[in-house]
Amino acid sequence: MQQLIGSVLSAKTLKTAKVQVVRRWTHPLYHKIITRRKNYLVHCLIEVKAGDKVRLKPIRPMSKNKNWQVVKKL
Repeated sequence: MQQLIGSVLSAKTLKTAKVQVVRRWTHPLYHKIITRRKNYLVHCLIEVKAGDKVRLKPIRPMSKNKNWQVVKKL
C-alpha cells in the first residue's frame, strides 16, 4: 500500500485538509534534480493545522476529490 508524506496547507473545513506532497527525483539523462508538487484533499479525523507534516494512505472515494486519509502527524 502506497503512503505519502506531505505538509498541511489548510485545515479550515470539517474533516478535510489540503495537503501538499513534494516529489523529488533525478532526471535519468540530464542528472538534474526535478521537484514536483501536488495538492490533495484528504479525509482528516485527527486535529491538524497548517504547517504540520502528515502521513497519508489511500482510501475508498469519500467525495469527488477526496481519496486519501491522514494516518498520523509526524
